[in-house]
Amino acid sequence: MSYDYVIGVDCSTTAAKAVVWNAHGEALSQDRRAFELSQPRPGWGEQNAEDWWAATVAAVKRAVQTVDTARVGALCITHQRESFVCLDDTGRSLRPAMLWLDTRATKEVEQFGTEEVHRVTGKPPNPTPAWYKLLWLAANEPDLIGRIGKVVDVQGFLAQRLTGQWVTSWASADPMGLVDMETFDYDDGLLKAVGLERGQLSELRAPGSVLGELREDVAAQLGLPAGLPVVAGAGDGQCAQLGTGITSPGRAYLNLGTGIVSGTLDEQYSYGREYRTLAAAVPGAYTLETFLGGGTFNLNWFVEKFSGVDPRALGLDLTPEQVLETAAAKLPPGAHGLLALPYWAGALTPYWDHNARGILLGLTGVHGKSHVYRALLEGIAFEQRLLTTGAEKALAQPVTDLIALGGGSRSAVWCQIIADVMQRRVSVVREPESTCLGAGMLAAAAVGIHESIPAAAAAMSGTSTSFEPEDRTAAVYDRLYRVYRDIYPANRDLFARLAEAQP
Repeated sequence: MSYDYVIGVDCSTTAAKAVVWNAHGEALSQDRRAFELSQPRPGWGEQNAEDWWAATVAAVKRAVQTVDTARVGALCITHQRESFVCLDDTGRSLRPAMLWLDTRATKEVEQFGTEEVHRVTGKPPNPTPAWYKLLWLAANEPDLIGRIGKVVDVQGFLAQRLTGQWVTSWASADPMGLVDMETFDYDDGLLKAVGLERGQLSELRAPGSVLGELREDVAAQLGLPAGLPVVAGAGDGQCAQLGTGITSPGRAYLNLGTGIVSGTLDEQYSYGREYRTLAAAVPGAYTLETFLGGGTFNLNWFVEKFSGVDPRALGLDLTPEQVLETAAAKLPPGAHGLLALPYWAGALTPYWDHNARGILLGLTGVHGKSHVYRALLEGIAFEQRLLTTGAEKALAQPVTDLIALGGGSRSAVWCQIIADVMQRRVSVVREPESTCLGAGMLAAAAVGIHESIPAAAAAMSGTSTSFEPEDRTAAVYDRLYRVYRDIYPANRDLFARLAEAQP
């Protein structure tokens, strides 16, 4: 029997999800197992790495129970990026894993975040990459460094459990900030700075290559055939890009989630403060990525703290967001002169300012809940225009189309606002689990279900609805954007002064 199924596993910040895909990118079966996120202090984020394994095992085992496992050709993992765990020589955790969202290493960023580190890694200095957190560990938990046997990313941890080998892809290890982006190999200077040697890290392979085979005992545990190829995946952002079908320049994915992540593909290496550069899921290519921390997070904040909307009390089978969206859709572009700077979670690209905060500009007595909600939707769209046009400076060709995914992509009102503000077509993915689908594409190409990664992406991806920019509305947004882009520069010093003035 020929193989025509693959398994994509997404081990994210909150859960492990396993999906069985067919050759057309259709989900045949899936399961999700949640695990805990610990925040013992403000700004810290930790997890028990064993939870990654337990949740992955449970999700895969359940997902394959309703499919013919003899037709499964390979398994591939995508995961939360930058997160890592320190292990002893036996593979046991020495301390809780440190997550991408952990910001404790701010002093290390100030001290060690040089232009040269940015050039080598493609990452502007900020607390997200693991390298800065390893420097924090060296300064604050010095006894730990001498006991480290391995430092591994999430895929590296899971791949060892699955295959018995310490291997990962360069597109998985790269977000940790230890990889030279021009060679796709570890940088010896970065390793030396944190007291590590190459033997303490997973061996790097190209995304889409075979890392190893499923061990017999693990195969029995998962309900899969022993010897099943385990394929090198990539971080969740790069796999989301692949899952939306982007394998060449000119289009960008736009993940409308808790944070807003967007990325486009380029074939040449570049770096800049307007974006962070990652190894793409397509071997040898690069993902230029922008990030806004306040996406649906901002909307949920307003709904929970201020909206007072209870659709059930009105006998409506709607969410509060849908009610507010309906009201906001009746307002003109610009919400009667109200603009929102959406830095509820600070500013990353292009300003990298953790002192930055949200602003509502232009409030008058005429404004109500629907105005604020529309201003938030528009503010995020304005910010994405700023981010995309900034990243475009490094691209050989401009971004003409946006492929939207994530919870926010289900909002037709928001997608139309984005199309009008950015003056680009916005198409919504057919498959909501596009991140996990990207892992499935890598698996399908690795075992010959499709002849290449681009061929797998073309065959397994697709979009549903599309939104075209409306010229008259776009003209209004053009005028408002010229005001919006000056809000942060005009308030940069005030943000710093506010931070200093706090007790």
